[in-house]
Amino acid sequence: MLIPGLQGRWEWMRPAVDALARRHRVITFSLCDERSSPFDCDPAKAFDNYVEQVDTALDRAGLDQAVIAGVSYGGLIAAEFAARFPRRVAGLVLANALHKSWEPDQQQRRFLSAPLLMSPLFVASAPRRMRPEMTAAFPRFYARARFAVTYGISVIGALTSPVKMARRIEWAARHQFADPSLIDAPALVVTGEPGLDQVVPVEVTRRYLDDLRSATHVVLPRTGHNGLVTRPDAFAGVLERFVNDVRVPA
Repeated sequence: MLIPGLQGRWEWMRPAVDALARRHRVITFSLCDERSSPFDCDPAKAFDNYVEQVDTALDRAGLDQAVIAGVSYGGLIAAEFAARFPRRVAGLVLANALHKSWEPDQQQRRFLSAPLLMSPLFVASAPRRMRPEMTAAFPRFYARARFAVTYGISVIGALTSPVKMARRIEWAARHQFADPSLIDAPALVVTGEPGLDQVVPVEVTRRYLDDLRSATHVVLPRTGHNGLVTRPDAFAGVLERFVNDVRVPA
């Protein structure tokens, strides 16, 4: 099960979903406060909506347990679900994941304080944040340009809401997270290279290594925050080796 990041839409992970689906059954969804999501969302439940959504998704898929993988903000959801529903988690994957101790930097705080007003600036600064990773993943200009066009087209119909993104951060900030020591499933922490992730610093994701007794860490070469879409086959290969070792029941 692959849980999306702060933008909330599964379509932003499509390259990784397609790569993983060649070898394994993949369950994914948009977060329940997205209009395209078939899951209920009660604003009063705040962050708990997402944890309950994972439980419901497993039921709808007819599964008792699965490997639960969270990407970026989805890592918070995956880790919380693993702590609260351990019997349903065969393995836990945290990819470039936010940690509950994360705090936004100055630029991120400005965006969160006025998401609609600041969203044009946030979008305009995206190429600068992405440039180091894009250059590493696609050394040739033509390959970078082709990826930018094809990936951009694939997500243009899944535009994200700055207001919802800011609300998701607020919900996580107010949430009382369960004790991570309750997680006993095998765990894999995946990051890009230090310096290439301009969204969630690698050191933030690595904090899970202190929380989880069974966690191992894999660095996806030539990636930053977006390795699951810039190098989806490599990302899928890392997860496949982990899933095969976990041996999830059919």
